[in-house]
Amino acid sequence: MTIKDTPEEWEIRGSETPFTGNKTSVRTDEVVMPDGSVARRDYQVHPGSVAVLALDAEDRVLVIRQYRHPVRERLWEIPAGLLDVPGENPLHAAQRELYEEAHVKAEDWRVLTDVYTTPGGCDEAVRIFLARDLSEAEGERFAAEHEETDMELARVPVDELVRGVLAGDLHNNCLVVGVLSLVAAREGDGPDALRPAEAPWPARPFAS
Repeated sequence: MTIKDTPEEWEIRGSETPFTGNKTSVRTDEVVMPDGSVARRDYQVHPGSVAVLALDAEDRVLVIRQYRHPVRERLWEIPAGLLDVPGENPLHAAQRELYEEAHVKAEDWRVLTDVYTTPGGCDEAVRIFLARDLSEAEGERFAAEHEETDMELARVPVDELVRGVLAGDLHNNCLVVGVLSLVAAREGDGPDALRPAEAPWPARPFAS
């Protein structure tokens, strides 16, 4: 038995979009169930995201602390952002986010993992990259706005982040998945065996 997610799409009898926001929307589909009945399924339509676990030479992860209004908390996170342009190369988007949020560039990029954040209610797909060989970016810093204007920036040892995740002190999904995936990669074939930075991503196809 092969443990692998597979594409599948059940029949949709009808679809409507009761809400359209700035970046996302809500869709209601009438989906035919296996017994022939029809059920309504509401879900958020999302363009997709990228996130970057940036690891420095001292085995510290670059993290930011930012207010997140839906959960009413200030969370520690790894740099991340939306795929604003349909078909955008996720590596390019990740490099942009690392520059904008941390003013850092990286020479070595790998795909750490791909996830659906909340597949029961949202179609958001996130590609999490591992970025190494870090250095300060050139040029002017990106002008932050809204919640990003008071972001904190820190570099935290991997082991400290793992302890925080397992203690229930850190909750951002990209940070949690990224850090634990890094630990798993190290215990397996090593980070150098991870997929290349421009590996195919069926959830969000892109042009290289």
